[in-house]
Amino acid sequence: MNEEAAREGEGSPVLIWITALALLAAMVAIFIYVPTEKTEGAVQRIMYFHIPSAWVSFLAFFVVFLSSILFLWKKEREWDIYAHASAEVGVLFCTLVLITGPIWARPIWGAWWVWDARLTLTLVLWLIYVAYLMLRAQTDAGSMRARYAAVLGIAGFLDIPLIHFSVLWWRAFHPLPKVITSEGLGKGMDPAMLATLFISLGAFTCLYFALMGQRVNLEKLRDDIDRLKKDALDSD
Repeated sequence: MNEEAAREGEGSPVLIWITALALLAAMVAIFIYVPTEKTEGAVQRIMYFHIPSAWVSFLAFFVVFLSSILFLWKKEREWDIYAHASAEVGVLFCTLVLITGPIWARPIWGAWWVWDARLTLTLVLWLIYVAYLMLRAQTDAGSMRARYAAVLGIAGFLDIPLIHFSVLWWRAFHPLPKVITSEGLGKGMDPAMLATLFISLGAFTCLYFALMGQRVNLEKLRDDIDRLKKDALDSD
């Protein structure tokens, strides 16, 4: 086994426990501590899942973007592993965004989906990185596959600034940002709601790193197995 992967694997239980405690704290804050929003009611609690999922998906795709650039520059397998692993985790959280958004929107807007700029661009983002994963699954392993995937991973990230600014540039159903505004951080939000949102953001970020660590270790183990198989065939 790769020694570096083994060391990372030894440290992962600590991160897993931290993640579990953070998620428990987030659930307590969401369902017990934070007050029910007067206008939207209980369905507003989806916000504490929806916004953190969006944040983590953006973080994951930024890691894909950065790792892909470093892979094309340095040609090191390590960066390709990080890009692949982060893309998988990012697609998972982006899927949660697309699930929780319509559930939250249905009682508020009266429709599960509208072709709002932010919603449509988020769907496009999800499709890009699903295509990224399909490219990796359907092409032969090797440096060319990694290069094609890296280019797509870099290009896909360019959709994220459009998603962020879409509610400012175009008329949209989607509400304006509530956390980071021109008036300051969380201005206009109930302090308990803002605190709960930050707890949830922290918990989901821990979950990202926990999943990322496990996925990276798995990919490194696969590389080690492939190397052992190749050595066994060469020795025959």
